[in-house]
Amino acid sequence: MTLETLPGSSGYLDLFPERRMSYFSNPYVLGLTVVAGIGGLLFGYDTGVISGALLYIKDDFKVVNQSSFLQETIVSMALVGAMIGAASGGWINDAYGRKKATLLADVVFTAGAIVMAAAPDPYVLILGRFLVGLGVGIASVTAPVYIAEASPSEVRGGLVSTNVLMITGGQFLSYLVNLAFTEVRGTWRWMLGVSAIPAVIQFFFMLCLPESPRWLFMKNEKDKAIAVLSKIYDIARLEDEVDHLSAAEEEERQRKKTVRYLDVFRTKEIRLAFLAGAGLQAFQQFTGINTVMYYSPTIVQMAGFNSNQLALLLSLIVAAMNAAGTVVGIYFIDHFGRKKLALWSLFGVIVSLVILAWAFFAQTPDSSNGIYGWLAVIGLALYIAFFAPGMGPVPWTVNSEIYPEQYRGICGGMSATVNWISNLMVAQTFLTIAEAIGTGFTFLILAGIALLAVVFVTVYVPETKGLTFVEVEQIWKERAYGSGYNTQSLLEQGNQSS
Repeated sequence: MTLETLPGSSGYLDLFPERRMSYFSNPYVLGLTVVAGIGGLLFGYDTGVISGALLYIKDDFKVVNQSSFLQETIVSMALVGAMIGAASGGWINDAYGRKKATLLADVVFTAGAIVMAAAPDPYVLILGRFLVGLGVGIASVTAPVYIAEASPSEVRGGLVSTNVLMITGGQFLSYLVNLAFTEVRGTWRWMLGVSAIPAVIQFFFMLCLPESPRWLFMKNEKDKAIAVLSKIYDIARLEDEVDHLSAAEEEERQRKKTVRYLDVFRTKEIRLAFLAGAGLQAFQQFTGINTVMYYSPTIVQMAGFNSNQLALLLSLIVAAMNAAGTVVGIYFIDHFGRKKLALWSLFGVIVSLVILAWAFFAQTPDSSNGIYGWLAVIGLALYIAFFAPGMGPVPWTVNSEIYPEQYRGICGGMSATVNWISNLMVAQTFLTIAEAIGTGFTFLILAGIALLAVVFVTVYVPETKGLTFVEVEQIWKERAYGSGYNTQSLLEQGNQSS
């Protein structure tokens, strides 16, 4: 079996075009994706809800209102939990499976939501935020891998990006919930507490779903894996997929060794893959996305819109654009490609951040609610319009497909941890830096980082659109050792087949 005839490869699908699958062609795969994506919805809801809840937490707890550090801690303690959850989530995924990891994440998240809703003081609230973060961290590792391993290669990007759509949908939902509870007694408690509902829903749905077929193959449970694959592929392609997985598993067994974290840095091809994946995750955060999502109501107030409700309403529009942009990304990621989409996205992000910086530089006390306030809101909306289709889904999609089977959980967990650490650094410092040097200069710094991201993506990130996992692994071996290392380059292979 050559690279060109691997099930799901471009050569295979050219030979058997009737076996090509589309995004909507298999309701089972789509349903599995949506249920797994509820983990993304929890991620997004928690990201978005705290921005609105914080406005009312400050009203209830005067000590929070008087301390930017305490406000940042309430926001970022969930990120501390997410870092620990993501770091341990890779090991949990590899040891116990994607399904059990998801169930664990739901239990921990639900416990955290209950603690937050009942918190008598800011410090218990911070504990609840930590628990919620643990659940979100585990889910952030698990959902993309679970979806990718059950997805046909030709629609893998779109299906994994559906998880990102659930993240942005969760953010939009959080703003709707924030607006719905603005006049209700115990405002922020309801905002934070209702997040337990989707976690409970996912828990019961996941009980009815199977384990990842690739994980089952890795654990030598072939009968169960074939039963799952039979619901994904027609009989002709099923036989080819099973033969391919069996051959890959036999090869893996022959070179089997204990998987260790240090191997990620000692083995050149894995190190290069991790550099690309972790770098994308870091730049996703350092270009400011969760600054916009966490603090968008606060940024809107900085721009001169002083009403809490108006700030939440304008932020709702930003969140709606985020979700709509992700829908666009689902289409383009398997048509336009991961790398091109990321570069296009970053160029727009740079322009948008410069507009935001200009709006805040020009803002004066006399211009509240005037042209520069609206310019800041337009800058936020443009930022989301460019970020959401590209740098939103691309890092998660790329990280779900660039690592070898035995390292997918560990590397996915490590790169997600990089995402959460970067997220924490931005969330914990944004307000403090904005107060110290001004909001305009802060957005200029983010624009400069986005420019560095353009260089990074151009140099280190390969195009993985439509490639099988084996073909992606081949790219890293060629980059590490040259095209002559135990195999021919993909380009040469294609030329010889034509």
